Amino acid sequence: MMFFAESVLLNVFSICVAIVVLVIFSFKKRYSHWKNLGVEYEEPTIPFGNTKDNFLWKISIGDYYTNFYLKMKARKLKHAGSYFFHKVVYIPLDLDLIKQIMQADFLHFTDHLSFVNEKDDPLGAHIFALKGQRWRNLRVKLTPTFTSGKMKLMFPIIVKISDELVKTLKEECGNGPIEAKDLSGRFTTDVIGNCAFGIECNSLKDPYTKFRIMGKRLLSLTRTEQLINFLEILFPKMMIYFGTSFLPKEATDFFWRVIKDTSEYREKSGVRRNDAMQLLLDMMSKNGKEDGNTLTFEEVAAQAFVFFIAGFETSSTLMSFALLELSLNQDVQDRLREEVKEALERNKGELTYEAIWEMNYLSNVINETLRKYPPLSILTRECTKDYTVPYSNVVIRKGELVFISVKGIQYDPDNYPDPQKFDPLRFTEENKSKRHPFSFIPFGEGPRICLGMRFGLMQAKVGLISLIGNFKFKVSPITRIPVELDPKSFLTSSLDGLFLDVEQIKN
Repeated sequence: MMFFAESVLLNVFSICVAIVVLVIFSFKKRYSHWKNLGVEYEEPTIPFGNTKDNFLWKISIGDYYTNFYLKMKARKLKHAGSYFFHKVVYIPLDLDLIKQIMQADFLHFTDHLSFVNEKDDPLGAHIFALKGQRWRNLRVKLTPTFTSGKMKLMFPIIVKISDELVKTLKEECGNGPIEAKDLSGRFTTDVIGNCAFGIECNSLKDPYTKFRIMGKRLLSLTRTEQLINFLEILFPKMMIYFGTSFLPKEATDFFWRVIKDTSEYREKSGVRRNDAMQLLLDMMSKNGKEDGNTLTFEEVAAQAFVFFIAGFETSSTLMSFALLELSLNQDVQDRLREEVKEALERNKGELTYEAIWEMNYLSNVINETLRKYPPLSILTRECTKDYTVPYSNVVIRKGELVFISVKGIQYDPDNYPDPQKFDPLRFTEENKSKRHPFSFIPFGEGPRICLGMRFGLMQAKVGLISLIGNFKFKVSPITRIPVELDPKSFLTSSLDGLFLDVEQIKN
């Protein structure tokens, strides 16, 4: 009996050793990909590839690929290779090549690296995550939602909430430093809550409203949730089988109920509003089935959801880092305040839709903030059909990935001398005309450029105008400079907070 047990254990051990050897052999074979093609790369680690430090929360994935880009670019390379766990990743460095991939040869790279499980998580089937023909169809339907005319209809809602922003800060600025990301996030939550759902969120008045808590929960993932996200990206079919969701279920369940209740209320009451939710509901199919011109309820819900999550987080990131840089550069802050004052005087104290787009220096400040702190530091593309890289023998196979380092490009001294310096004048029309058009891509480029870009800029501009016109900002001594970014976050986010001292301007 003892001999039999020992024999079974020996067999089990042998099988385990064989599996480990096979896995290691498989990884080593995969990790020889770039070497065989003669493409420069950094040595990967089994099983992480080049993402070990990010997986262990030592560095954000955006900062890793920024450093990688700058290192390889300094060697005068046009492209390089990387590994995301077992997946092969192509890194274009040359701006003409990046333009070719994102624009001219887009049909080879139509998809983002994403995970969609509609059965268990219908809100995940939004325009950012969808692929192929479903993405194309949805893009065509949604594009009219974000025209200048539609944005103008939502403008008064944002201005009204900006008045509440000023009122809130007047009450809070005497109580010590304010945290810029929190304040900006409460403002953008109220804006998006109104425009995406037609709901008064009131997070400026009460930071602990359900909307604000659930909005933050969407992006505050536990270690287990982040591990599941990695597995969903790496093994999507397996994770769909297990019924996993990409975002926390209690948060997505909350937003599903809000969207459903809002839809049913408007349908029964006949209430109409000038907001994004109304524009989506007007496209909803009456029989619940999609056709060429309509959306199903599930599609409406998913788009309203991504409008919220993308709109409140990216715009609050932009606003908070703009306030930080204005606090560090008082001359820039004073010049911007003067432009705001002059614009309001021209319009008899009223902030108009046309006025915000005429403030050139404000645009310069925002663009320079987006250059230094792009909310999304890398853009991902999945190859949808084999592609031969121009002027090379490198072939990107279907299913392989392309990572474009937005922050690397925007910190490249060949594009922006002294890249750590905050200088809004880089974005005057004259200076922009001297640079490659793909040297500034915080919203992406080509057919998958961010659909909500204009709305995001609009709400950030209104928020900053209201704040700079009424308050002076200085960096609090408790804010760590230079800012350290949160390695746990895929989006650009400060690790320790952005605390500012605020003084009300006496008019």
